[in-house]
Amino acid sequence: MIPEFLIEKLKKQYGEDITNEILEGYKTKRKVTFRVNTLKSNREEIEEILKENKIIYKKAPFYEEAYIIEGEREEIIRNLDIYKEGKIYLQSLSSMLPPIILNPKENMDILDMTAAPGGKTTEIAALVGNKARITAVEMNKIRAQKLKYNIEKQGAKSVYIMEQDARKIDEYFSFDEILLDAPCSGSGTINIENPKIEKIFTKELIAKSVKTQEALLKKAVKILKKGSYMVYSTCSILKEENENIIEKILKTKKVEIVDIELNGIKNLPKLPTEIKGTICVKPTEEYEGFFVAKLKKI
Repeated sequence: MIPEFLIEKLKKQYGEDITNEILEGYKTKRKVTFRVNTLKSNREEIEEILKENKIIYKKAPFYEEAYIIEGEREEIIRNLDIYKEGKIYLQSLSSMLPPIILNPKENMDILDMTAAPGGKTTEIAALVGNKARITAVEMNKIRAQKLKYNIEKQGAKSVYIMEQDARKIDEYFSFDEILLDAPCSGSGTINIENPKIEKIFTKELIAKSVKTQEALLKKAVKILKKGSYMVYSTCSILKEENENIIEKILKTKKVEIVDIELNGIKNLPKLPTEIKGTICVKPTEEYEGFFVAKLKKI
């Protein structure tokens, strides 16, 4: 059961019609999606294996390495050698967006601020062909172990793991590019089949998330080099965790919004946003609800 207060929030933010579309998106069973790990394989090899196993697929509009599987369960993919060998990475399409929008460059110092379980970290490593110095931060010991496992499995040799609270990173450090995929309420990824949803998804969770997001973004701006870029993202579709957070940091005059450039952006199922240049993906059968903003330090 979707919490009533969330439905009211969505109606206030998006209006009745769009809220109904979001609620329909929550109800649909999301398709299995993955990306090819170019550090270990290529599209040709993966497509050949999929065809051999009679697995029907299509490509995502914004990323050549992203695949949508038609009508198969996740276990089918997990049983393939290409999964076991780290040649593909099971990941939601929406969560592939932030690293692509960051557009990481070779020979840069790149920070992934809240990195576990490592999907975006290993994607960044693949995008730069292991030719950048990537620092992946995770404060939770168990999640840091999962991060380490995925980094090793994916062959992301350019990653250094920092096990600490990203809000407390020493300001002695500075980075050329930062990805802040901030902890959030998960309002874009609501699972209505979860019987505990009303206990888990609360007003308190949103308030706690907002506090953490503000602190993390403030820290990110401090340790980002001048003239450099960062991406802020959440798997929330609520403006408290998205536009409001960005508005607050823009008022400091330390950063400015950069318009998001992305191949296939017109084909994404989007929700309206209050800040021009940002995108909010609508939850659908193929996508999770997700917000992304790109910032430049002035």
